Parts: sequence; C-alpha cells; structure tokens
Amino acid sequence: MEILQHTDIAVLGSGPAGLTAALYAARAQQRVLIFEGNQPGGQLTITTEVENYPGFEHGIMGPELMDIMRKQAQRFGAVSLFEHVTDVALDAHPFVLTTDRNRHYSADALIVATGASAKMLGVPGEADYMGYGVSACATCDGFFFRNQRVAVIGGGDTAMEEALYLTRFASEVVIIHRREEFRASKIMLDRARQHEKIRWITSTVVEEFIGETLPTGVRKLTALRLRNTATGQQWTEPFDGAFVAIGHQPNTDLFQGKLAMDANGYLLTECKSTRTSVEGVFACGDVQDHVYRQAITAAGSGCMAAIDATRWLETVRHQQNTGVSV
Repeated sequence: MEILQHTDIAVLGSGPAGLTAALYAARAQQRVLIFEGNQPGGQLTITTEVENYPGFEHGIMGPELMDIMRKQAQRFGAVSLFEHVTDVALDAHPFVLTTDRNRHYSADALIVATGASAKMLGVPGEADYMGYGVSACATCDGFFFRNQRVAVIGGGDTAMEEALYLTRFASEVVIIHRREEFRASKIMLDRARQHEKIRWITSTVVEEFIGETLPTGVRKLTALRLRNTATGQQWTEPFDGAFVAIGHQPNTDLFQGKLAMDANGYLLTECKSTRTSVEGVFACGDVQDHVYRQAITAAGSGCMAAIDATRWLETVRHQQNTGVSV
C-alpha cells in the first residue's frame, strides 16, 4: 500500500466541529489534513440564515459562515481535501485512511467530526423546501416562525420537545403522527397535551411538502399534503413551517467495531474529554453529542479535540525522544 501523504492530525468532517478542530490544531503548529467528506461544510451548508452564532450581530448565511471557518483554518496551514474517507485502520500507529479516490493517507492522530444526519421522511418536496420552511431543528429555526402556524412531524420525545419549544414563537403548533400511540415518555406527552397552543393530527402521514416560489425567486413552504392511515383520506392543510422530528443518525458506520459507541451509534468519549476508546482518536461535535446539536457546541468540542490531540501527540513524542514515560 502506497501512502500518498502523512500528517500529524487528520480531521474527518468539515462542519463547525471539524473546522474548529483544524484551526486550533494548525495554530498549534501541527500538520493538519481536513477530509471534507460528502458534504463539505456540514449541515450548515444547507441552512439559510444563522442568527444564533456569536459574533454575527445581524446573522449570516450558513454556507458563508462555513467558508469563513474553512479559510481561517487554512490561514494557519490546514489543508482541505475534498475526499470522502471510506475506510480507517486504527489497529496500529500511524493510522491509515483510505478515500473514495482509492488514495491512502496516514496520520499520527485522528479527530472524528463526521456529525449526525437528521432522519428525513423522503417524500416529495422535503428536500426542495429544506431551509425554506422545512427544518429538522426547532432550536435553530424556531425564531423565524413568530406568529405562524407550524407542524411537527413525529411521535417521540424529540417531537414533543420540538413542539413545546416552538410554542414560544408560533401561533399554533400541530403535531402530526402516523399512529394513535406515541413513543414519547409520559411526562413529555402530558406536557405537550396540556399546552394550549398544541393540537394533534394522529394516524396521519405526510405525503408531500407543498410550496411556491416568490417573485424574489425564494422558495417558501405553504402546505402539507396529508393522508389518514386508517381511512386513506387525503387532504391539503396550510402550514408556514414544518419540523421533521423523527430522530438523528450519527455518521459512524465507518467506525463500527472499531470505536466504542452507545446503543444509537454515537461515539463514546471519556468524561470531560474528547478521547475515544482508541488511543490517539478523538471525537467532537454531533457524532458524540445527541443532546445539544448546535453549531456553537460543536465548535467548542472541536476546540477541545484539537487541544486533547495536540497534548497527546506532545506526550507521545516526548516518550519517543527521551524514552521516559510522562
């Protein structure tokens, strides 16, 4: 196997966590390769306006924010590779990474920032209006729906949490669930049922997200086409926004059997650190965070991962140079 390039730290993923990790590591004089993956810039590249990231008083478009982060990391020497890692060998040092271009790279340390993907319905119009009325994050986008009517699709705790959060802004929140029974815990379900702004449509699925294109050229969600699962009846109901809340899937398939994970596939890290079950491998961002899932928390953990990785490398190099354990 021919190794095309060796680096001190390889960063897998280029969202807020990965690019912040790359920035801190490169600024600490480490050689850094960023494997940007299938979605360079992460989930923020499919987000329109970001208003809750500190430092941008009037907000900033998601793709622009990620481009700034990338350029800042590159300013200190980090190198972006627009390749997707398809295999990792973690059983020996240095680690070996193989990409979709059948290229092989090696790294002394690895930072995993591959993120998590919101589970989607996969029905017509969903992708077309993502970021234009369709969202998978109430905390991120709820503010944009002040005094508007929104739908929350799902029946678990995530759906209840999203619905309750949205009541702060929306005039009405409609929970749409495919069954009469709910997976949500009793306490969360009771809270939602007791809220005056929340109403329910059960035994119903979304068949299509419907919208229009405004004179400005901007797309906008206007309605959902629904189907009752018991009767087969279909109808269209107007909504200003729709939040898909059927869960998230961490992007960890690459590490199955190689890194310790929880029952849902999120990477496990040691308490108050980003260290994983393999020495020299660190994890940050949504790939190990199923609670907050925000750009700012991802960036913060990216900083932590870079510091952890740099300190680990310095310790290893000291041992190699002196033969003394520290």
